Amino acid sequence: MSIDNIISNAVAKAVKELYGIDAEPSSIVPQATRKEFEGNLTVMVFPWVKAARKAPEAVGAEIGQWLVDNEPAVSAFNTVKGFLNIVITPTFWNGVLEAIEADKNYGIAPVTDESPLVMVEYSSPNTNKPLHLGHLRNILLGSSLSNILSACGNKVVKTNIVNDRGIHICKSMLAWKKYFDGATPETAGKKGDHLVGDCYVSFDKHFKEEVKELMAKGMTEDEAKAASPLMTEAREMLRRWEEGDPEVRALWEMMNNWVYAGFDDSYRRMGVGFDKIYYESTTYLDGKAKVLEGLEKGLLFRKEDGSVWADLTDNGLDQKLLLRSDGTSVYMTQDIGTAKQRFDDYPIDRMIYVVGNEQNYHFQVLSILLDRLGFKWGKDLVHFSYGMVELPEGKMKSREGTVVDADDLMEEMVSGAREVSQQLGKLDGLSEEEIADIAEIVGLGALKYFLLKVDPRKNMTFNPKESIDFNGNTGPFIQYTYARIRSVLRRAEEAGYSMTGYSDVVPNEKEIALIQRLSDFPSVVAEAGRSYSPAIIANYAYDLVKEYNQFYHDCSILREENTCLCSLRLALSDATARTVKTAMGLLGIRVPERM
Repeated sequence: MSIDNIISNAVAKAVKELYGIDAEPSSIVPQATRKEFEGNLTVMVFPWVKAARKAPEAVGAEIGQWLVDNEPAVSAFNTVKGFLNIVITPTFWNGVLEAIEADKNYGIAPVTDESPLVMVEYSSPNTNKPLHLGHLRNILLGSSLSNILSACGNKVVKTNIVNDRGIHICKSMLAWKKYFDGATPETAGKKGDHLVGDCYVSFDKHFKEEVKELMAKGMTEDEAKAASPLMTEAREMLRRWEEGDPEVRALWEMMNNWVYAGFDDSYRRMGVGFDKIYYESTTYLDGKAKVLEGLEKGLLFRKEDGSVWADLTDNGLDQKLLLRSDGTSVYMTQDIGTAKQRFDDYPIDRMIYVVGNEQNYHFQVLSILLDRLGFKWGKDLVHFSYGMVELPEGKMKSREGTVVDADDLMEEMVSGAREVSQQLGKLDGLSEEEIADIAEIVGLGALKYFLLKVDPRKNMTFNPKESIDFNGNTGPFIQYTYARIRSVLRRAEEAGYSMTGYSDVVPNEKEIALIQRLSDFPSVVAEAGRSYSPAIIANYAYDLVKEYNQFYHDCSILREENTCLCSLRLALSDATARTVKTAMGLLGIRVPERM
């Protein structure tokens, strides 16, 4: 049992015995005592003041004295207005550390047969371009959130919906036919998703040229766009695709397969994956069927032009188009079809969509429609709405080829990590293979940490140079601290030091502060899961290594002559390293064993 739970249970017993109040231990949440006051944990006593009919200070004093008399973990207390500051018996912390050390899955809740099944959707790329910086934030948030939810005791299914149909796909296909002379990823010497992305940019370039020429002949911009021969060809290609034209379908499959291979390489380097991938080219058909079923049941309505709509005015919203007058589907229809396939495949208890905040309204509508159409989790679906990410230079546009390519950014981060690490002498004496591995770990760790440490709901600016700093709240700072601890532990093992036999040692203030920080980890993981925020884990890892570095600066470890005290400090170092590795692992970040 954690020290927080011990205190919560003890305070609940105290208020029952002292005032006859039945308080749920879970409602009593101790906080770390502020540094200007004596104590380790603080409990507010205001909830019991009225029933006790005493001043807050008196209630705090009575509860505090009860704890000193009845709870071995408490050695002293003081009250400040309605706040009871509790001093934990110093040697009690040794038992907390021993429990942490004994738990090889510390902070991770077990998954059982009764665990709820949570599905997390993330990535959701289009097959007309490679992954970019915006995808990176989405993918890393989704993957990390999946890890955290699993660590909270949920069964987790990681899923992806690939947007592989539509006019944007046909634009790339048409440009390849007209301008790329049969190029393949092999002949072009580049990844397939990059080649197809070049086709998409090429289409936009030629389209704009056509529009400009038509406008020069007297058309308005809207007229010119509508009259563009290139756009007309793209729409005709989409119509042929919808009808199953063999030639168009063969080209579509070939180019999509190039893109899938490219995506797989990018995902592999990111260290992410999926349990199940769905494709819009199949889910939209199920969506149309589900919408027509809802129409027959009177849940939806058809307008005079043949289009099918949902009336959401009773929900304070407007009417929503689900099928166009020509019978073609919209994004909402596709999402309904994807939901149906997922519900058929898995007994979903909770569905989480990791999608940017520009789609807030879309998911508000989707939730209502899924509930109306009979999906039991529809009403409670979670839209994990996150903010946009930009570079210091500003926004990105796929059509114009100004996006920050994910592959290029990862390569730049690894190269930058290698350069900075060498300048700081952190790679001295290592083989080329070790240097390359560490550069990969640090570079990608810097990228991931920088994107994940920010509250996901906020917009953010990604600064590559700032992210690779070995000082401050960065991935490399945490990774280097881990490597430093591992170096200490290797030397201790080689010298035959022990990490046991410290139960009677009285820990000092720095040691207690570090044990207390370690004891917070399970509740931090639980809170990150409740609030869907990897940032909570990231900033905990940073606070933990800061606490360790203060301890490391003030407390000798291998040179400590008192063997029991040395054992305590080695156990503290080991528990810190393991917790850092677990925390960073939840973020999808590796840590190097040496630097």
